[in-house]
Amino acid sequence: MDNYVTGSLIRKLRESRKMTQEELAQKINVSSKAVSKWETGRGFPDIGLLEILAKALGVSLIEMLSGTDIRNKNRSADMRKCMFYVCPVCGNVLQATGEAVISCCGITLPPMEAEEPDDEHAIKVERQGDEYYVSMDHPMEKTHYISFLAAVSDHGVQFVKLYPESRAEAYFRIDNVKYFYALCNRHGLVRL
Repeated sequence: MDNYVTGSLIRKLRESRKMTQEELAQKINVSSKAVSKWETGRGFPDIGLLEILAKALGVSLIEMLSGTDIRNKNRSADMRKCMFYVCPVCGNVLQATGEAVISCCGITLPPMEAEEPDDEHAIKVERQGDEYYVSMDHPMEKTHYISFLAAVSDHGVQFVKLYPESRAEAYFRIDNVKYFYALCNRHGLVRL
């Protein structure tokens, strides 16, 4: 495993909770020497200790195993700062109001980074009554297609899953929409 549990992460989390090595050791019923060895990279915590160690350090077990400290900085849940995660194995799409540790099919998923649309991924938006009609002139083949369209407002996400051999189009309520997103299965996430 490349990212079992890093000693630097254990130390960072311990120090952020203002705990000494001795205090952490007492909480999880090990010696302070064991904690010192973990933090200096001269050993690893036993797998049976990981759940209690994560709890003592105030993180999830998945965060411990990822080897990184992820904190959602979007505490106010501003929907305009939402993030999308897509599983490359099953195509599952997950959305969070901020950075999170999300896994699917045994893989920890990184957040998708949205880019400006280029000519091939131009998002067209037309107002039709009380809705937005959103479309794209994009191939919708089995190997190259738009996976979803989404509209993000101050207080929510409207999401439409698309499939190959259908049309890259959707209708969204006019609801103070700030951004439109589209995910190309080959080229990634774009935002208008």
